[in-house]
Amino acid sequence: MKTKKYLRFALLAIVAVLFIGTFVFLYQKSQPKVTLYETVRPEVADLEKSTVATGKVEPRDEVLIKPQISGIISEVYKEAGEHVKQNEVIAKVKVIPELGTLNSAESRVRLAEISARQAETDFARIEKLYHDRLISAEEYEKEEVNLKKAREELQTAKDNLEIVKEGITKNSASFSSTLIRSTIDGLILDVPIKVGNSVIMSNTFNDGTTIATVANMNDLIFRGKIDETEVGRLHEGMPVKLTIGALQDYTFDAVLEYISPKGVEENGANQFEIKAAVSAPDSVQIRSGYSANAEIVLERAKQALTVPESCVEFSGDSAFVYVLTDSVPTQQYQRRLIKTGLSNGLKIAVKEGIGANENIRGAEKKQ
Repeated sequence: MKTKKYLRFALLAIVAVLFIGTFVFLYQKSQPKVTLYETVRPEVADLEKSTVATGKVEPRDEVLIKPQISGIISEVYKEAGEHVKQNEVIAKVKVIPELGTLNSAESRVRLAEISARQAETDFARIEKLYHDRLISAEEYEKEEVNLKKAREELQTAKDNLEIVKEGITKNSASFSSTLIRSTIDGLILDVPIKVGNSVIMSNTFNDGTTIATVANMNDLIFRGKIDETEVGRLHEGMPVKLTIGALQDYTFDAVLEYISPKGVEENGANQFEIKAAVSAPDSVQIRSGYSANAEIVLERAKQALTVPESCVEFSGDSAFVYVLTDSVPTQQYQRRLIKTGLSNGLKIAVKEGIGANENIRGAEKKQ
């Protein structure tokens, strides 16, 4: 009997505990939940709004060295990556004469030789008559001039034949068109020809064969593109910060110097070409064609009162923050209209509405 009595009391106690626990749980659930927030105090800071243009670093001018005569490359004296001075020889062209031109030049030499021999004979005869005082000085001088003309014509014909065969004469070796020379001081970026390649000179119908590409690597520019939504804020002379993918440890200064007046549609958006003059120390080697990003500051706000943009509530054209008015027993906030200024995406300037010593509502605290 006592065992049954104790068992009954135990069951009643368990039921009572469950009832009380359920009551307490339901009571707690019915109470309003208090949400706590982090508080943020405005900070005075400098803000910048910038845009980034992607592009490449390249020499301002790349000079294409082309031959002044057609033929076949017989020697190549320089390679890509070497420095050259103005008038330094890069390659040599061997002339391959056209048969018709060669035949005409040889025929001209033969005729000039015949004329020169005849002039020599005539002059010898006239000279003897002149010494015998049988002709006048005028006739003697006239025949002497004819001899000089014949000799000059023979030399000209021989020079012409040399040019047709070799592209050069012995008398004008320093002005040879068969020796391809650099027109500027600089670095050879490319030598696309090899010994044995045929080359042609530029003319009305053809640009000619490029022997080498030479550029002054001390005068570099950044060439990139920027969207039309931001091009209106740019102007020549703006400072640019340049980062190069291959030289991530360095940042280079540049100055915007060109904004294209005409846009080009790419992927459904209008893009405008920009150029910026790059300043690089001599200790850093920048290669032509390096990919780069140009950061351009569009707008600045110095010593502005700022708050995290995530703390601002935007409604139409208005902006609001919640200012802490009391923290006992719970946090109390007042919704306040503010006037905003420049934003860099993380922080936003507040021109009116709050003070530097006020606290505003931030992110919700994790319970």
